Amino acid sequence: MAAPAVSKPKTETFVDNKRKDDIRMANIAAAQSVANAVRTSLGPKGMDKMISTSSGEVIITNDGATILNKMEVLQPAAKFLVELSKSQDVVAGDGTTTVVVIAGALLKASLSLLTSGIHPTIISDALNKASIKAVEILSAMAVPVELTDRDSLIKSASTSLNSKVVSQYSTLLAPLAVDAVLYVVDPEKPDLVDLRDIKIVKKLGGTVDDTELVKGLVFDKKVSHASGGLTRVENAKIGVIQFQISPPKTDIEQSIVVSDYTQMDRILKEERNYILSMIKKIKATGCNVLLIQKSILRDAVTDLSLHYLSKAKILVIKDVERDEIEFITKTLNCLPISNIEHFRAEKLGFADLVEEVSLGDGGKLVKVTGIKDMGRTTSVLVRGSNQLVIDEAERSLHDALCVVRCLVNKKFLIAGGGAPEIELSRQLGAWAKVLQGMEGYCVKAFAEALEVIPYTLAENAGLNPIAIVTELRNKHAQGEVNAGINVRKGQITNILEENVVQPLLVSTSAISLATECVRMILKIDDIVTVR
Repeated sequence: MAAPAVSKPKTETFVDNKRKDDIRMANIAAAQSVANAVRTSLGPKGMDKMISTSSGEVIITNDGATILNKMEVLQPAAKFLVELSKSQDVVAGDGTTTVVVIAGALLKASLSLLTSGIHPTIISDALNKASIKAVEILSAMAVPVELTDRDSLIKSASTSLNSKVVSQYSTLLAPLAVDAVLYVVDPEKPDLVDLRDIKIVKKLGGTVDDTELVKGLVFDKKVSHASGGLTRVENAKIGVIQFQISPPKTDIEQSIVVSDYTQMDRILKEERNYILSMIKKIKATGCNVLLIQKSILRDAVTDLSLHYLSKAKILVIKDVERDEIEFITKTLNCLPISNIEHFRAEKLGFADLVEEVSLGDGGKLVKVTGIKDMGRTTSVLVRGSNQLVIDEAERSLHDALCVVRCLVNKKFLIAGGGAPEIELSRQLGAWAKVLQGMEGYCVKAFAEALEVIPYTLAENAGLNPIAIVTELRNKHAQGEVNAGINVRKGQITNILEENVVQPLLVSTSAISLATECVRMILKIDDIVTVR
C-alpha cells in the first residue's frame, strides 16, 4: 500500500512505488516463462511438445496455439500470452509460436528499460511508434503475388508445413491446401475465404500419404445395410431429411395397455402403413438416396423402415450430425426437409454417383461425387496410422489453409527464415538514432528484441546462434535484404531463392499483436483480486 504522504511542504510528497514495481516485475516474469516454454518449438527444426491432459489424453504438437491452449496458466498476466496466440491464430492462422516469442523478447527488453528508471508510459508509447514503423518497413519489403501463380502459393503453404510434425508430407499437403482454398474462393467476393467451406474428415488407417482432396462429400460412416440395402447408386437424387421415418411416439411418458391380439395386430398394421405411406411419398419424387439427421427423441429409422427403404431401392445414410447439415445442403445445392408433407422433387440434390468405398483395413466411407450445381465447398480426407498423427495432420493442414487464406486476403509475400526480423532490427536501429530523448533509447531496445527470432531459429537447429546472427546482420548491412537462415544447410543464403516464403499478414499481425500485448502488461501496476 502507498505509505501516508509526509505532510510538510506541498512540494515534497513521498509515495512508495515499490509494490507497483514488484507487480510489474511479477507480471513480466510470468509472461516470459510462458514465452520460454514454447520458444524451443519455433521453426522447422523446433522440438515437439507432448501434452498429457488430466483425462489421460495425449497430444503431440508444435503448434504454438495448441500448446498454450492446453496449458493451464494461472497467473493473470501469463493468460495474456495464451490469448495472444489465439488471436494470432484467428487473424493469420500461422505464426502462433512467433508471436509469443516476440512478446517474450519485448518484455525482456522492457524489463531492462524499467530497471534503468524509464517510465512505463514512455516505453509503451515508443513501442507503439516502433511497431507502426515496423509494419511500414515490412510492407515495403513485400513482393506482390497473384492468385493465378499457384507455385508461389504452394511455396508459402509448404513453408508453414515444414515446421510441423508432418513436415515430410509437405509436398503432398501443400498443393492440396492451395487447391482446396482456390476451389472455395467465390469469384464475386475474391477477398473472402470461409474455411468452414472446407471440411476435414479424419479416418484412421493408411498413412498421411493417402490423404486426398474430394470434390464432393465424404461421410465417415457406413451405409445402413439392413436387409440388403444398396451400397452404390448412380444418377442419385439426394434428399436431406430432418424428420424420423419411424412410428410416432406419444409426447408424454405414458404406457398403453393392450389386452388382446387383435389390438396388437392393429397397432403393428398401423405402424406399417404409417411407414409405408411415408416411403411411398419419398419414392414418388424419384429420390433414391436419403441422408437422415440424427434424432434425440426417438429412433430416426427402425429396422422395419430400413427394410422397406431397401425394398424401394433407396440408399440410406443415417446419423448425420446436426451441425453438418448446413455444409451438406450447401454442397449438394438442395434444401433440408423437415416434414414429410414438404418432400418435393425440387428440394432434392443431384449427383452422378453415391457409393460406399471400402478402405484396405476394414473401414468404410461413403463418397458423393459428380454433384450437379455443386456449391463452393470441398472435403479433405485425412488418413494416418494413429490418432495422434491424424490430429496433428489436421492442425497442420488448418495452418496451411490459413496461410493460403492470408494470401487471398492480402496478396503479398515476404521472405521467411528470420530475414524480415533482422532487416526490421537494422532499419529500426538506424531510425532510433534520429529520434530524440528516451524514445530513441526504447526503439533501439525494440529493434534488438526482434533478433530473438533468428537467434532462436539458429539455436533450435543446433547452429551457433551468436555467429549466425552476427553474420546475418553483416549480410543485411551490405544490402542483402532477403538473406536468412537456411536451417537445412545450416548456413545463410538468399531465402527467397530457397522458396522459404510466408504471407505478409503473418509477420505484420505477429508484430502488432505482440506489441499490443506487451503494452497492456506494462500499463498494469496493480492486481486487485475480487472475491
